[in-house]
Amino acid sequence: MTESMAIDLGRQAVFTAIVTSAPALILGLVVGLLVSIFQAITSIQEATLSFIPKIVVIGFSLLVFGPFMLAMLTSFTSRVFLNLSAFTQ
Repeated sequence: MTESMAIDLGRQAVFTAIVTSAPALILGLVVGLLVSIFQAITSIQEATLSFIPKIVVIGFSLLVFGPFMLAMLTSFTSRVFLNLSAFTQ
């Protein structure tokens, strides 16, 4: 395996991880921001109030985007296994 092949494999792995995790992270960020704004407006400073909506939304996003995430990970794994002989030389 050459250095450029290792760098390319690492780049693809990082890109796949970012694209796979982005929907859940973005939705969690948006819900956290909305809950924080709601807490600031109503002066409710309950720490547990922010966790439940985020858990529900992230769980829902995993159900909705799960097939997309699985397809991305399966595609990446297939490419790595198909090119395994090139990486071992």
